[in-house]
Amino acid sequence: MPQYRTFTAQDAVEYAKQFGGLDNPSSLVEAQEIGDGNLNLVFKIFDAQGASRIIVKQALPYVRCVGESWPLTLDRARLEAQTLVEHYQHSPQHTVKIHHYDPELAVMVMEDLSSHKIWRGELISGVYYPQASRQLGEYLAHTLFHTSDFYLHPHAKKAQVAKYINPEMCEITEDLFFNDPYQIHERNNYPAELEADVAALRSDDQLKIAVASLKHRFFSQAEALLHGDIHSGSIFVAEDSLKAIDAEFGYYGPIGFDIGTAIGNLLLNFCGLPGHLGIRDAAAAREQRLTDIQELWNTFSERFQALATGKTRDAALSVPGYASQFLKKVWTDAIGFCGTELIRRSVGLSHVVDIDTIKDDAMRHECLRHAITLGKALIVIADRIDSAEALVARVRQYS
Repeated sequence: MPQYRTFTAQDAVEYAKQFGGLDNPSSLVEAQEIGDGNLNLVFKIFDAQGASRIIVKQALPYVRCVGESWPLTLDRARLEAQTLVEHYQHSPQHTVKIHHYDPELAVMVMEDLSSHKIWRGELISGVYYPQASRQLGEYLAHTLFHTSDFYLHPHAKKAQVAKYINPEMCEITEDLFFNDPYQIHERNNYPAELEADVAALRSDDQLKIAVASLKHRFFSQAEALLHGDIHSGSIFVAEDSLKAIDAEFGYYGPIGFDIGTAIGNLLLNFCGLPGHLGIRDAAAAREQRLTDIQELWNTFSERFQALATGKTRDAALSVPGYASQFLKKVWTDAIGFCGTELIRRSVGLSHVVDIDTIKDDAMRHECLRHAITLGKALIVIADRIDSAEALVARVRQYS
C-alpha cells in the first residue's frame, strides 16, 4: 500500500497517467492546482495541446482554510468517492464520474468538467440555465430514493448506513449549522455592524429549540445517502447538463437536509442579488430564483412519488398514500434546514460569494441581515409552510 504524501503537480500528472483511463496517457504533460475550497487539493491535468483532460483530487489531513491546527480525517476521500460512485449508479447523467480512488493516498481521479461552469458563479453573473433546477430535483430524487428504505432491503440498508458512517465530517456540519451561530464562538465570522442581529439569535429561545430539533433529526434520521453539502458551488452546469461534485460530507441522514441545503443556496443568491445588480435590476433575477426553488421541489417530489409508486419494495411503505405523507415530512424538514443554511452562511465560518463579493459595505450588510432574518423565520415557522408556493409567499413577505 502506498504511504500518504501530499501531491505535487507532477505527482498528479503521473497519477493521472496511471489511473485516468485515457487511451493515450502519455499525452498528459502538466497540472494546474485549482482548488479554492476549504478541504482539498484539486489538479487539472492538461495534454500537450493545452486541453484539460482529467481531474485529480486529494484530501488534506487538515481543514485547508484554517490550517494544520484543525486536523481532519483522510477517510473522507473514501467516503466522498464511494458516495459519488453510489450516486452515479442511480443518476449517472447528473453525477461526476469517478475513474479511480485510493484510500491510502486519499486521492481520486474523476472526469474533467471543463465544458461546464460552477453554478454559483453563473447565478451571480446572471447567466440562466433553464433546466438546472429541474435536473437538480431529478438528481436528488433518484439518489435519495434508491438509497432509502423505500427501495433497499432492510439488511442492505443497515449495511449501507454502517458503510457510510462519517463522524468527523458530520461533526463539522453539526457545529457549523446547529451550534456556532447560536453562541459566541471563535469560528463565527460576521461584520461588527451585525452584532445586534447575531446577538438576537443567541437570545432567541424559541429559535434555539427549533434548531435543537433540527440537529436531533440530523443526528438520528438515517433516511438516505445524502450528498451532505449540495450547494450551487458543488454543482457544475452546461447548456443542457448538470453534474454534482464534492460529496465528502456524504452520510446517511434526513432527506430534507439535502433539499434544504440546495434551496438555501438559491435563497442566498436571492438575498445577494440587489448587491450585484441594484434593487431595481435584481427584481427579475430574484423572481427567477423563486421559480427555480419551486421547480426544484416540484420535480423532486413528483419524481420521488413516481419512483415510490413503481419501485417501493417494502410492503408497508408501498401502501397508497404513505409516500405522499412522507414527502410532507421531508418538506417541513427541508424548510428548517434551509433556514440553518441561510444563517450559518451569514454568521458562521464559511460564507458564500453571492454576498461576500458585494463591494458596497452597507449593501452587503443589508443582504446579510436579510439572509439572517429570512433564515430565522423559516426555522421557526417551518411547519406552517406547506408547499413551495407557500415558501415563495413567505420569502416575499420577508423581502
